[in-house]
Amino acid sequence: MHQNITITNHTMGSWTDNSTVSGTGASQKSVADMLRVTLFTLLLACSGLACAAGFLLEDLQGKTHRLADYRGKWVLVNYWATWCPPCLDEIPELVSLHNAHHDKDLQVIGIAIDSGSSKKVADFARSHGISYPVVMGNRMVTDQIGAVEVLPVSYLYNPKGEQVNYQAGEVTRASVEALIYKNK
Repeated sequence: MHQNITITNHTMGSWTDNSTVSGTGASQKSVADMLRVTLFTLLLACSGLACAAGFLLEDLQGKTHRLADYRGKWVLVNYWATWCPPCLDEIPELVSLHNAHHDKDLQVIGIAIDSGSSKKVADFARSHGISYPVVMGNRMVTDQIGAVEVLPVSYLYNPKGEQVNYQAGEVTRASVEALIYKNK
């Protein structure tokens, strides 16, 4: 009998929960086997310095950001670009989210991808009221955090420093807050 098992569902506009397992006619043994394969793949992906648990980023102001520095807080890492219309739509939501939570329980970090010089990005961030740290994206950054197949894309880490969600497409303050409150 053919079994259809999906580990993640990258639906635009809704968060993807990395722990979701769904399928039709999947036995417990098949699900366990699939989870073992997934765990093995994750271990391979996180071998060496490529694991996001150890990310080290420097923002446009020269401040260093390590995931470990934010233990006890949620961390939303958002890839964006100055030329990306959905990214521009998302910025006010991220600013609102950051301003409401950065002193309490959440840190937003923006990573500008393919956006030109750091001066151009800094000027853009200032003119758009971006209050959260902005990092210039490059291969070293994506190797630490995760792939960028579309823009915007966000990775959410729980207070233990574990990546718990991935979102291809825009996020809103409400969607992030709902996810955080659901997982507290």
